[in-house]
Amino acid sequence: MSMAVVGMIAGMALGFAGYFGGFPAFLLVASLGTIGFFVGRFVDGDLEPGDFFRVRDRDDDRRR
Repeated sequence: MSMAVVGMIAGMALGFAGYFGGFPAFLLVASLGTIGFFVGRFVDGDLEPGDFFRVRDRDDDRRR
C-alpha cells in the first residue's frame, strides 16, 4: 500500500473522529495514530530505541 493511500485513510479516520466525536476524539485518534506509527516503525526495524535517546554531537566549529 502506498504512503498516499495510508495518508488518505488516516485523514479520513481523523475526519470521522472529529465530525462524530468532536475535538477530544480527534486528538485521541491523532495521538494513538502517532504512537502506532512509531511502534510500527520499531517493529519493522526502521527505528531503534537508541534513536530517541541519542545525545547530539556538539560541533565546536559552529560556535566560532
